[in-house]
This record gives sequence, structure tokens and C-alpha cells, in this order.
Amino acid sequence: MKKILFSAYSLDVGGIETALITLLKYLKDEYEITLVLEKKQGIFLKDLPEEINVITYQPSSIKFSIIRKLVNFAKQVNFKRKYKNKFDFAADFATYSMPASFVARTASTNRAIWIHNNYMNFYDNNITQYRNFFNKLKISKFEKIVFVSDLDKKVFIAQFPELTKNTIVCNNLINYERIEKLAEEKIEEKKEDIPTFINVGRHDEKQKKISRIISATEKLNKQGYKFRVLLVGKGTDSKGYKEIIEEKKINNIIMLGAKKNPYPYFKISDCFLLSSQFEGYPVVFVESQILNLPIITTDVSDSKKDIAGKYGIVVENSEKGVYKGMKEFLDKGIKTEKFDPEKFNEEIAEKVRKIIND
Repeated sequence: MKKILFSAYSLDVGGIETALITLLKYLKDEYEITLVLEKKQGIFLKDLPEEINVITYQPSSIKFSIIRKLVNFAKQVNFKRKYKNKFDFAADFATYSMPASFVARTASTNRAIWIHNNYMNFYDNNITQYRNFFNKLKISKFEKIVFVSDLDKKVFIAQFPELTKNTIVCNNLINYERIEKLAEEKIEEKKEDIPTFINVGRHDEKQKKISRIISATEKLNKQGYKFRVLLVGKGTDSKGYKEIIEEKKINNIIMLGAKKNPYPYFKISDCFLLSSQFEGYPVVFVESQILNLPIITTDVSDSKKDIAGKYGIVVENSEKGVYKGMKEFLDKGIKTEKFDPEKFNEEIAEKVRKIIND
């Protein structure tokens, strides 16, 4: 049985963490797996299969620079002594974590890194910052650079054409049976007779743009539409959103906070609403498809290829676009195709095996 390693930051709530847990559960019977975390924390820790060995590699955060560098150098030496090239495959699954990159590069000569987002958006289209980010990760040391969307790959290749041959597009696996089961869990919120939109995600205005939903809701309310919006999630901007909602006296937006199991809220909703400025490949796309929920999404990631005309509508990436999408759904609804999650996973699984074994 091949020995493989995945490195990540933590197992807190998030799309990357959800995807990682699903992948590890899928691979556990085929490989001997070690998971290295920068911080051994998060509500998903207890969901890890017991067969998976978990270790921690956390750099020092000592305030004094010289001492911190010496301590971290010693930690690197110790990790190399124990694990250098001891695995048949190693992958950094948390793109943004420099320690996770070091771990994966050290643990095997067969190395991959997963890119879960379009980092050009994080750096406001600053090419120098974008290139510096990936150079600090030592991206050229990875034989396989795995993107969850075609768009993210194209943006990367434009800046690193010399690494084109290393790039692969592979979406994340989805545990659809678990999602379907969890969706049946009882919750206090009930389905209502009015249309219900739902947004699930981290409350980070720069990326998620929940303010667009708030503004669109206010406008539609003034036009006499009857509906409600469920916001599932929390983040640095939750307080600000709550203040705006209260100030504008918007009574049909319900902030539910973070939920380990958001799927019952999908079941009492009629349409998933994604208002983001940018995304990697939103896991919520596939979760909504599994639970037969039409999708309204801004033009992000591979939405035009994978969602438009099949599982929902793609709108202009703006407040106006979100408003028009919500209005269209309220006026005439959205027809969708039937999603086949088993076929979806089979195609991805074959790609993952190839990434690990080649």
C-alpha cells in the first residue's frame, strides 16, 4: 500500500476543509495516509477516519525575529530528518499556507499542490504580488499543480507559462450520500410558503459580497415582492452586515450564523444565491445540484460552463446582477437538469488516482 501525505492549515469550517475530508475518506482504503496540520484544530477533526495518522507542523510565532528564525530552522531540520522523501506522494492542499508547502515539498519527490482560488483577485490584479505569492510557495518545485477550475488554471498559465505542462484541472470530490442524509436532519427553521433564497459561506465582503444580497433584497422589498433570504455563515464582516440589515429595517433577511450541517437549510430553501466577486470552484455549486436547488450565481470560476442553462443562471458580477437574478427567479422561476453525483465523482476519482500514481 502506497504511503501518501496531505498538508493543510487546520480543519475548521470551510470549502477547502470540507473537500479535504471528503477526499481523505475516499482514499483511506487505497493508501496509507498521513495528514500534517499547521494547527490541529477545527470541528472536522472528529470526522477524520481513525486510520489516518495526524501530525502537527507549526512554525514558531515568537516575537523576536532572530529567535523565531532559529527555532523555525531547527523545526525544519527536524522535520526533514524524520520525513524527507519518506512518502510515495505528498500534496499541499491549503494553497495559502507556506508551512504546508514546505511539508509537501519535503515529504516526497512526487509532489502536488492544490490551487483552490483565483489568487489574482486576492491581489487586486497586481501581477507582481501574484507572482511573488507563488514564488514564495516555490511553485516550480511541484510536479503537479492542481486547479479546481479552468479559469484559475488559465490565469496562472498567463503568468507562469513555463509551468504549463505541470498544470491539471481536477474538481473536488463530493460526498453526496452524506449530504443527502444530513439534509434530513431536523431543524427549528421551517419551510415557508414564500420563496426562500439561501447563501452559505464565510462572511468576507472582499470576496463574498453579501452586501449585494442585502441591497438587492431592500430594492425588491420596495417593489412589493414577498420572499426571504437565509444567510448561513459567519466571518469578519458578520457584524457589519447585521448592522446594515437592522439600520435599513430589512426583516426578511435571517442571519443564522455558522452551521456545521447547513444542508437542512438547503431543504427549506428554493434557490441558492451566490453573490461573490471571485471564487475558486464553489463547493456549494455541487451541494446545491445534489439537493436539486436552482442556482443564481455571479459570473465567477467556471459558472458559465457548468451552471448556465443547466443548473441555474449566471448573472453580471455586480449588485445589479444579483438583483436581476433574484427578480428573474421571483418572476418566473428557474428550470434545471437532473444532476448525476455518482458520475461526477467517478470522473474526478480517476483524475485523483492519476495525480497520485503517475
